Amino acid sequence: MTRADDRELFKTAYEAWEAKNWVVAGESLERLVQRRPDHRRAGVWWYDAALAYKFLRNWVKAYELGREAAARAKRGKQDPAFWNLGIAATIMEDWATARDAWRGYGLTVPDGDGEIMADFGVTPIRLNPDGGGEVVWARRLCPARAQVLNVPTPESGRRFGEIVVHDGAPNGERTVDGRTYSVFDELLLFRASGLPTTTVEVTAATPEDVRALAALFDEHGYAAEPSSGVRMICACCSESSVAQDSHHAVAGGQRVNLAAPVDEIPALMERWQSAARERRSWTAAAEG
Repeated sequence: MTRADDRELFKTAYEAWEAKNWVVAGESLERLVQRRPDHRRAGVWWYDAALAYKFLRNWVKAYELGREAAARAKRGKQDPAFWNLGIAATIMEDWATARDAWRGYGLTVPDGDGEIMADFGVTPIRLNPDGGGEVVWARRLCPARAQVLNVPTPESGRRFGEIVVHDGAPNGERTVDGRTYSVFDELLLFRASGLPTTTVEVTAATPEDVRALAALFDEHGYAAEPSSGVRMICACCSESSVAQDSHHAVAGGQRVNLAAPVDEIPALMERWQSAARERRSWTAAAEG
């Protein structure tokens, strides 16, 4: 191939990029950088090729090309090549490469050889962004994974306690008690939860009764999510800034999603009801 061929390949790659034709963009950029590995923009081409495969959710290629991009990036300067490699390496469960990528980006992660299991604080995660796009709270275990703390609605296809890999680019905000948190989109389910979601109908006379139900399940390592805590908003609003009340609870009749072994739910619900039988009642609904 001639330099004219290289220019044509470059044009094809970035025209495909503008059209979001990630297959053509990724393949063309990979061919181009393999032909011109010493070009001054080779690092950019490696990065863009890896990013195209990330958009395609081809994690093997994103990992392979991401290693090349990161090898040409400056460490400790928050270069996104390291972040994208960190995501791909996490999905591939190459923990040594993931640790090195996060450190190359400029983050501090725990030492070790296996899976990164730390506490990077809580953050909102948009589950299944191409579907319902439900936003839940999750605890970050590493820069790219978080464990779901809410009980997602059955329609979301996700469960309490599941670990998801999320993107590093914020897509919206949630403000709670004056503090703003970035919302990150789920990329994939990393580890499923064994706790099914069961929906029950509950009548509670006061908000404190609702909070008592949530506290009871929390004591056992499970979770209860009243429907009064779920807000339905459009995708445009969800991807902007939204204020939330951390103490929100509503009395009355409502559905509650429970994350617990099905055979333990009746006893827990009876315990909750018996503590204030004149104010509390429940009926079984469905398992999800």
